[in-house]
Amino acid sequence: MAENRKISKAQQKAVHKYIKNNYDRIELTVKPKGKKEKIKVHASIRGETLNGFINRAIDETMERDNDNGDN
Repeated sequence: MAENRKISKAQQKAVHKYIKNNYDRIELTVKPKGKKEKIKVHASIRGETLNGFINRAIDETMERDNDNGDN
């Protein structure tokens, strides 16, 4: 059973600082409503998170485009 663990304000602040310094954030809008859930299910079936799937899709597309001489 999952433990109920409290995260201190200091821990939250440290995590937010780490993320701010080490990650870029992109807001993504998908249409029509409900498409996000379909993407999430697709990723889950393959053992990926939504974020992991989106990153893989971007990386593979960029690699394919570069292999075709596109920049």
